[in-house]
Amino acid sequence: MDMNGTARKVLITGGAGFIGSNLAARLLQRPGTHVTIFDNLSRRGSELNLEWLKSKAGRNQLQTIQEDVRDHAALAKAARDADEIYHFAAQVAVTTSIENPREDFEINAQGTLNVLEAARKSGKRPMVLFTSTNKVYGALDAMGVVPGETAYIVPDPSFKGCDEATPLDFHSPYGCSKGAADQYMRDYARIYDLPTVVFRMSCIAGPRQLGNEDQGWVAHFLYSAVEDREITIYGDGKQVRDILHVHDLIDGMEAVRQNLKTTRGQVYNLGGGMRRAFSVLQILEEIRKMTGRKARYSYAEQRPGDQVLYVSDTTKHERDTGWTPRRSMRNILSDIYSFWMDGHARASSMEECGLQTLRQEVA
Repeated sequence: MDMNGTARKVLITGGAGFIGSNLAARLLQRPGTHVTIFDNLSRRGSELNLEWLKSKAGRNQLQTIQEDVRDHAALAKAARDADEIYHFAAQVAVTTSIENPREDFEINAQGTLNVLEAARKSGKRPMVLFTSTNKVYGALDAMGVVPGETAYIVPDPSFKGCDEATPLDFHSPYGCSKGAADQYMRDYARIYDLPTVVFRMSCIAGPRQLGNEDQGWVAHFLYSAVEDREITIYGDGKQVRDILHVHDLIDGMEAVRQNLKTTRGQVYNLGGGMRRAFSVLQILEEIRKMTGRKARYSYAEQRPGDQVLYVSDTTKHERDTGWTPRRSMRNILSDIYSFWMDGHARASSMEECGLQTLRQEVA
């Protein structure tokens, strides 16, 4: 139930994916909360995630709609009674956007406009939370990044990461489509008084992540190490990202909802911050320490649109909501490893979650 004791009706687009299934599981623990999953089930592992969610749901608590966000009529029908909408459905890979920019636009930009129109026309003015990306900030060439021994660094001791005032510089078709969606979200708050919130996210990791080299790279590295599959490192491996546990992300979403008078219409950078900023090479070393397995890897040319360093400054979110990340990098890796050990990520010789096909995809 919500803060007033009334039932919550929640719509999650992409709800059978990594972030969506973790959020849905959290919400299903709350009495009086009804969750609708809107997902085309194209993502590997989505059907397994749905079965897992069904095992956690009470009677009549969970509904599944197998549709695509490009279908505006299906979205409008799904959203007509929603009090909250979490919009996660997306095309998630820069590489895929370069190969097929039209499809990337249709899913990310047009799909988001469909979500906003569904919310507006429902007449219920639901909160709409959208997960955008750090790619809207482009290459960030002005930060003065220099290479260190195992990681790129910003020598300026006052550097706390990128805040929301960092100039937008959409880079890659993926950055353009997510950036356009990001700006539509902001404008619907201004023009239509719709309570929207945008999270410009860095690297999110944790259990139920079936990562590959294009998305979910921390999980991809860990699974590859323990399964003795070679990893391709694009660039020199010193690229840095701040990493946030998916459960900390969901805490951040709940904090936004609880402080909606302040957070409505706002954009927040979300990630692990400076304390959870690691390079590719440093993550591989942390995985070796945890699992005892040293990953095999080779190098390839850096991919277009890949920032050499991105760290989120989460000061604005912390100020507006009181939220702060609690889980360490060790917690993140431990939870991903436990997910693998439980068999969910390696069931039936990896076929159930589709991880068997990674050999072909990364070749």
